[in-house]
Amino acid sequence: MGFFLLEAPRSCRKEHTTTQRTKQLMGLSPTEHPELAHYREEFPILSRQTYLNSCSMGALSQRSVAHLEEYTDLWNRHGAAAWYELWTAKIDELRARYATLIGARTEEIGLAHSVSAGLSVLANCVDYSARPKIVLSELDFPTLAYQWLAKERLGVTVEILPSPDRVQVPLHAFERAVDERTALVCTSRVYFTSGYIQSVKALADLAHQHGAYLLVDDYQATGQVPLDVHATGADFLVSGSLKWLLGGVGIGFVYAREELLSTLEPTITGWFAHARQFEFDAQRLDFAPDARRLQLGTPALPSVYTALAGLSIIEEVGVDRIRERLMFLLADLTDRLATAGFTLRMADSPEQRSAIVMVEVDDPPAVVACLTAQQITVDWRPGAVRLSPHFYNTVADSERAVAALVEAAATVTA
Repeated sequence: MGFFLLEAPRSCRKEHTTTQRTKQLMGLSPTEHPELAHYREEFPILSRQTYLNSCSMGALSQRSVAHLEEYTDLWNRHGAAAWYELWTAKIDELRARYATLIGARTEEIGLAHSVSAGLSVLANCVDYSARPKIVLSELDFPTLAYQWLAKERLGVTVEILPSPDRVQVPLHAFERAVDERTALVCTSRVYFTSGYIQSVKALADLAHQHGAYLLVDDYQATGQVPLDVHATGADFLVSGSLKWLLGGVGIGFVYAREELLSTLEPTITGWFAHARQFEFDAQRLDFAPDARRLQLGTPALPSVYTALAGLSIIEEVGVDRIRERLMFLLADLTDRLATAGFTLRMADSPEQRSAIVMVEVDDPPAVVACLTAQQITVDWRPGAVRLSPHFYNTVADSERAVAALVEAAATVTA
């Protein structure tokens, strides 16, 4: 994950005062999806600052706090008995609701402690002897590349495709790279570096033409861009609750296409992958018949509870409506930024843009620090400041952030 500086450069430091104008900026115009206005009350941070950093971490909801308190209360009242009476059911519930969210079946979903953990188990299932090649892009989050770069000493070949514009990697680049030696095409549905939305269906078709599989990192997309994973043809997908799903750290999920499950036998495993885990049979390993076989050890129960709470908000609003709302906010935000003279790193077509807006500036950490001093939370990546609104943000948030960006960019450049 990235970070923002907690201390601003001296030239940018300001005392934050709650003026009437600030209060107005925290409100919601009656012309912009007023039926969603009450959700702002779910997120206390929105009353204290302009929060435009959901791609790093979704805002904490009062509902997640309440679910976390429920977990600790159950732990206090039941102790270990809560496992058998309550907690295993919660784990299964989370798997089922993740499945519904992406258009999968519960049997195709396993839980992971993180995307890295889920990815490690999937990578461990692949036979690289006949197909040692992995194809990725330089715009993918480094977790993908690290997984296979670490296996080069085992004979795995990693090809990382360059981007011509730092926004996307053309499909024809994948077409040239994927061949009969390719085991996996591994890439993101949404690039964290530009917010560009790739065509997963086109990539899956390409991989399958050569007998390869497609593995999708969906962490930047799940919850903000609708997905029917079966319609895409993807073979594997990893994601988690940290960002757009509003569930916090410590829980992720792995999707594996049902037809492939019986062929997946990882050598990295744990007792939650066993078909009969509560028999505690140390003499025999029988993998679960479904995607639970991709699980490791005991899930982080606090994270299960906060993830369920965040997911309930996403389900109530609906990913289709979230996408509609974000397209509205993105159009306004990008227009304001362009009018202010900023160069934006984004797709040409609005349909290929997600709620990740990269604004090219000199010295992004210093610019972010200036905004932080004004209680505006954004993030940065090499060469750019990143703004990532969620459905709970407003046009007023964008107005305030862009004004602060103009001031900060001028101060840092001077």
